[in-house]
Amino acid sequence: MARRGSYAKGVAKREEILTAALDVIARNGYRRTSVRELADAVGLSQAGLLHYFASKEELFQEILRKRDEVDAAAFDGELEHPIEGFFAVIRHNSEVPGLVQLYAQVSTEAGDPEHPAHEFFVERYEQFRALFGQLVRDEQRAGNIDPDLDPDRISNLFLAAADGLQTQWMLDPSIDMADHVAYLWHLVTRKA
Repeated sequence: MARRGSYAKGVAKREEILTAALDVIARNGYRRTSVRELADAVGLSQAGLLHYFASKEELFQEILRKRDEVDAAAFDGELEHPIEGFFAVIRHNSEVPGLVQLYAQVSTEAGDPEHPAHEFFVERYEQFRALFGQLVRDEQRAGNIDPDLDPDRISNLFLAAADGLQTQWMLDPSIDMADHVAYLWHLVTRKA
């Protein structure tokens, strides 16, 4: 029985670490946040914090996974149209530049098949393409998107546009990422 309680406490502490990390990195930026600062935010030593994760890389991967969970909970289902949730997440990203920096850095590093976050990003992109592809298919059935357009290619292009716009935005914060992606959606859904 003690083991179950200990496990539950470990899961709860891990969630506390991830939630605190979202706030610290969003506020301070990825480059200006140390593992020590993350540990301090939850009352642990660096070694104590890393006890909950296999490596620093896993910690950052799990921070990004937590960010996706928080964004999904905040922006899914409450809007008039599913695409608005996508726009809302992109809009929100401009309010958390440190998390955007973390995403850009870790996703680039994860291009190496040996990187601990490689599978996380492979699965994340697959899930996004599947969800967005279904959205496009639904819009095609509703007559809002040309049925000759390939839903899988469109979902890939939207993902590439969103990631590319994040990179541009990090270099020039005057770029309105959500507005650009919304314009791309307008072009795809525009009837000829």
